[in-house]
Amino acid sequence: MGTPREDVLDIFKHALEASRVDAAMEQRIKFCDSVMEVQGHRYALKDYKRCVLIAIGKASGTMSAAFLRLAGRDADRFEGVVVSPNEEVPQSQRLSYYRGGHPTPNATSIAAARAVVETLIRLTAEDLVVFLISGGGSALLEMFVQREATLETVAATNKALVGSGAPIAAINTIRKHLSAVKGGRLAAAAASSEQLTILVSDVPPNELDALSSGPTMPDRSTVKDVERVVKEYGLAKRLPPEVVDYLRSELMEETPKPGDSIFARSRWVVLLDSSSLERAAAARAAELGWKAHVDRTTDDWSAVKAAEYLVDRIRSLRKEQGAVCLISAGELTVELPREGAGNGGRNQHFALLCSERIVGDSITVLSCGSDGIDGNSPAAGAVVDGTTVERASKEGSSVRDALESFDSYTLLEKLGDSVKTGPTGNNLRDLRILLASEVQGA
Repeated sequence: MGTPREDVLDIFKHALEASRVDAAMEQRIKFCDSVMEVQGHRYALKDYKRCVLIAIGKASGTMSAAFLRLAGRDADRFEGVVVSPNEEVPQSQRLSYYRGGHPTPNATSIAAARAVVETLIRLTAEDLVVFLISGGGSALLEMFVQREATLETVAATNKALVGSGAPIAAINTIRKHLSAVKGGRLAAAAASSEQLTILVSDVPPNELDALSSGPTMPDRSTVKDVERVVKEYGLAKRLPPEVVDYLRSELMEETPKPGDSIFARSRWVVLLDSSSLERAAAARAAELGWKAHVDRTTDDWSAVKAAEYLVDRIRSLRKEQGAVCLISAGELTVELPREGAGNGGRNQHFALLCSERIVGDSITVLSCGSDGIDGNSPAAGAVVDGTTVERASKEGSSVRDALESFDSYTLLEKLGDSVKTGPTGNNLRDLRILLASEVQGA
């Protein structure tokens, strides 16, 4: 067992390494004699006139590269589109690569959406399309049902939703009904073809239609839900007026639902999800001598409420068991001001909230995004401990000021508490790891 700071970073890095996309693909996807087998489903590639590959999300570059490598000689059978937040090295001349915007859609996000839809609507019953979907696709690929919507309107809508403080399910309810490429509408575009979707999930197991706003999956949300969400989270005051008008009009169409015939030839396979991170983190913590516990209670909670709960929870566990590690995957919400927010993200904001609650205590808290990016900062997240608030004060800074100005990264970087991994090529939700050392004499 090293220092708590060394151990918490070790646990996080081990979890990332153990949950690599390429390793998971190698275990789950097999190619032999031009037959692709995925979780017991076999696809004889020679039987299809066209084989199309559509990769969307933060892990799209990693997923598509691993898929083509496994395909070997059959890789040239696949044409299609890869949409990523990164500048990917092309793996095939038959694939078109787009660098979409994240966390805000850009002009390339819209161009990529048009390219994907144009590819899919040409498919027939004799064709196969493989979708590789990971988190982040909601911004990376976008085109409103109202095709006349400008990029400014699309970007402003996304910013308003992300900063609203609403949980991701509510945000995606709006996104799906505005978009021509979400809520099952890509599946509808390719309705005639055989469809396989392989998922690297950053959403809860029972909410897969929320992953990248469910472009290939039946949508459980309804127009009535849209009305409720707009009212409940005060979105009419945040969204562009033309978007509010559309959401309140009779022009809004329902999304494809479970049981719809367009999904008759569709299959979905989950390659990785946040439980992969949790298992790996717990195993490594135990190896380092910590008693590990996984707690999913705070998923989709506000960062403030989650900080209070998790710090209280680990203190309770320490009283019972001594040196403990508390692991919590999932996403938290932070309501941003409309203007004036600084640099940071929900992980760094959560970490600073915890730092105020553990002053002088032998507790260490790490909160990081598995994609390596937290909000608008270059950090994946941060690690704080019982000395963070005091160290900030000695530097002439204030944790409370950083929280109130939503400028967590500036302070954490100054203190050397930011965690930087660079883009990981993966996206399995955020991971929070709390370590509480045994109190001497307790």
